[in-house]
Amino acid sequence: MTLSSITETRPLADGHQIPKFGFGTYLLSDQATMDATIKTAWDAGYRLFDTAMLYRNEDLLGNTLQTLTLPRPDLYLTSKVAEVVQGYDETLKAVEGSLKRLQTDYLDLLLIHWPVREHFFDTWRAMEQLKADGKVRSIGVSNYTVAHLELLATQAKEMPVVNQVEYHPYLNQQALLDYDTANHIVTEAWSPLGRRAVLGDPMIKKIGEHHQKSVAQVILRWELQHGILPIPKSQHAERIVENAQVFDFELTDDELSMIDLLNKNQRTGNEPEIVYETGKQY
Repeated sequence: MTLSSITETRPLADGHQIPKFGFGTYLLSDQATMDATIKTAWDAGYRLFDTAMLYRNEDLLGNTLQTLTLPRPDLYLTSKVAEVVQGYDETLKAVEGSLKRLQTDYLDLLLIHWPVREHFFDTWRAMEQLKADGKVRSIGVSNYTVAHLELLATQAKEMPVVNQVEYHPYLNQQALLDYDTANHIVTEAWSPLGRRAVLGDPMIKKIGEHHQKSVAQVILRWELQHGILPIPKSQHAERIVENAQVFDFELTDDELSMIDLLNKNQRTGNEPEIVYETGKQY
């Protein structure tokens, strides 16, 4: 798979397009940092910007997009429904708040942040309604397992087009990726660098030296070649630019396989099934 540009898109099952590479805004918590970071990312070619109600920075991102006068049609904005506002009416109301904070009349993609048993079907029904109403263009989920997706399929009128999950060389979730792919669901990676846990890996470092690339660049390239949509985040300008420079080299099949073998099923975040059962992160 040869990728030539960070601004390239790929098709979603609903007919819309999504950029192949995104930028995460988790932990960007003040206006000056948000302004500087998003400007750097935009200039480096990023077009997909990912936030969430839970990050408490939708208002900051909305202000930044207005300050930088970035053209809305060229932006791809994603937000996520928090656990505490799930349910049919609650979700509809919460998304109105997100739109106001982001200073836009639609989202390109809305995700359910975590599966919650108590509101599982009602929240998805609200997502379908928001799409029908034109408030969001595409709907998806985050942190859903195969079991959650199969349960959703029993009542959903339309299935998610995206599943955003923790994904990195120490947690490659191959069975979930296979299921998503077979069911025309794009798999996005949050924590694509394993919250730095993977960055010291000596074998990836060796592969990087061969390509004159950093460990982070090798990991992001590995994800792209597996059909994953990575959403790295950083507050450092040089890293934001470096992370985007992964479209000028290609890993061999042997290199991909070597990285695949590093899987340890090692999570840095929450276990989705526990969040599903309890209705909250821990």
